[in-house]
Amino acid sequence: MTAATTPPELDRTDPEGAIAAAAKRCSNWGRWGADDVLGTLNFLDETKRVEGARLVRRGVSFSLAQSFDANGPQRGWRRRTNPVHTMLDTGLDAERGQGFPHGLGGADDVVFMPLQASTQWDGLGHIFDHGTAYNGRRAGDVVTSEGDGVTGIETVAALITGRGVLLDVGRAIGTDGELPDGFAITPAHLEATVAAQGGSARVGRGDLLLVRTGRLARARREGWGDYAGGDSPGLSFTTADWLHGTEVAGVATDTWGFEVRPNEFDVAFQPLHQVAIPHTGLFIGEMWDLDALAADCAADGVWDFLLTAAPLPVTGAVGAPVNPIAVK
Repeated sequence: MTAATTPPELDRTDPEGAIAAAAKRCSNWGRWGADDVLGTLNFLDETKRVEGARLVRRGVSFSLAQSFDANGPQRGWRRRTNPVHTMLDTGLDAERGQGFPHGLGGADDVVFMPLQASTQWDGLGHIFDHGTAYNGRRAGDVVTSEGDGVTGIETVAALITGRGVLLDVGRAIGTDGELPDGFAITPAHLEATVAAQGGSARVGRGDLLLVRTGRLARARREGWGDYAGGDSPGLSFTTADWLHGTEVAGVATDTWGFEVRPNEFDVAFQPLHQVAIPHTGLFIGEMWDLDALAADCAADGVWDFLLTAAPLPVTGAVGAPVNPIAVK
């Protein structure tokens, strides 16, 4: 398997033009009113949650989160570090006495971490396009030194539960279940994976789409290396229209950056983010652990499930950790 070639309609020399054109085609500004703060989560309604709940047949569950610890993938880029966990009270403190009556003792701890250090959602205040946030708002009016006062991640804390569907592109298209770094997953690859997996892999309005590339599996086998910020398989810029047209509520991958790296333009940084978040209002998940779920789906041939993936409701946060749970 070799890296996918750039689609002929994509001009590598003109990221500005491509981003502007895709932003216009894929915009959801005003679709749900001028005050909307939910973006594509408007597609995930009560009916979709009931549909997701009905997919629970065996009762088997999978955590899709990486570990939150000092051995994570972060390398300090833009001050992103791995979580630092330390104890406030320990068993030794309890043995020596903590001032509680009748022999009671306890342990307590604290974590310091960037909110996007491990498995997480990008909120709608995370990315801007030329100083403009989702729904046409000024970026400076949305996110200030006090955080995101408009589309903070807490606004969706109760909403991200419904039908999840896994497209294991690494298994369907790759070699030994993995795609090479730089492989751009196009709409054709996504549709081919749906066809290979069958009816339970259909993707439509209000679904929570998971895309497995195999990149995390390779990082675990070979070491983190450049997993955080380096070359990686991922979604092609050309999927912007597919994601907009399918009306998915959210999409998550097993990679650090969701989209293919290096990006598909000569000079660019995360151009798909620049369309999907501020224009489409799409919720993007990154660094999800999809391997055990993918193995189970391949074994029983069922690729949809109940997915509950509530972000930690940190008020004003532009992204937040999550422990997604898939139940089949």
